[in-house]
Amino acid sequence: MQKRTLLPLAALIFTGLSLSACATAPKAETFCRFVPERLDDFAWENDKIAFRAYGPALKAKGEDSGFDCWLKRVDYPIINKWYDQSLNKKMSYHKDHGEGYDPYKVGSSRGCGGLALWIDGKMVQSNVFTDSKVVKCDKNESIFILSYEWKYDGDVYAEEKQISIKLGDRLFKSTSTFTKNGKVAKDLPIAIGLVRHHKTDVVAKDLSKGWMSIWEPMDDSELGTGVVIDPKRIVDFQLLETGKKLEDHALIITKTDAKGQLEYYAGYGWKKAGEVKTSKDWNTYLGQFAKGL
Repeated sequence: MQKRTLLPLAALIFTGLSLSACATAPKAETFCRFVPERLDDFAWENDKIAFRAYGPALKAKGEDSGFDCWLKRVDYPIINKWYDQSLNKKMSYHKDHGEGYDPYKVGSSRGCGGLALWIDGKMVQSNVFTDSKVVKCDKNESIFILSYEWKYDGDVYAEEKQISIKLGDRLFKSTSTFTKNGKVAKDLPIAIGLVRHHKTDVVAKDLSKGWMSIWEPMDDSELGTGVVIDPKRIVDFQLLETGKKLEDHALIITKTDAKGQLEYYAGYGWKKAGEVKTSKDWNTYLGQFAKGL
């Protein structure tokens, strides 16, 4: 059963209100919630970035376990507002009306930081999440858990993915615990992916420092996506070039530890938001973030 997590009162009050209706300007904070009214999305954000994952209602519709970037250029929460405006046909979040928008294409790709098993040189993907649970949702940090379960070659795999997002960071933290046929899945080969939308997208990496990135055009601006991981956990790097829509990826290949766990970070920098303006800026940020870990 999908857990219906009650929203904080402040979030309920904010939903659907225009900025002019608020007594005071909304403040920067983190936020996350299950969104059953939009086909079981789960969305999360802080003052810099916003994302969503796809849930049970989309199981048969082509979406998968990849992560969708919602590009924002304001520091206050936009998730509830954008969903409300879209569902009530007031405004589409696929167009930028001053706060940002969702132009990022995911489908069944890994999107920004999604995982897949890496078996016989190819990705084996789970489907959408089967369950979700909010652990914490406050100003400085939000934490939640997404559960996945799928079958492959006669085996049953499960992943419990805990995601945390802190105020001020451009990357969220993901800690996954895997099982195979109900037992701890140690040394399980995993691919962490960034979808490459265009052949001309610039792929960069420094595996000795533990990061990879993609820098690409995004309508009238540019976008950098990235992954950071402990360099000691990196087994390989793969650049998949199929030429097919949403199938090309940059991949860090790693494996789970003795507890069946894997920890990494993923996020983005959008030029139009005004802070990360070039691929050099983005790669520098990733390197400094990795160094800080």
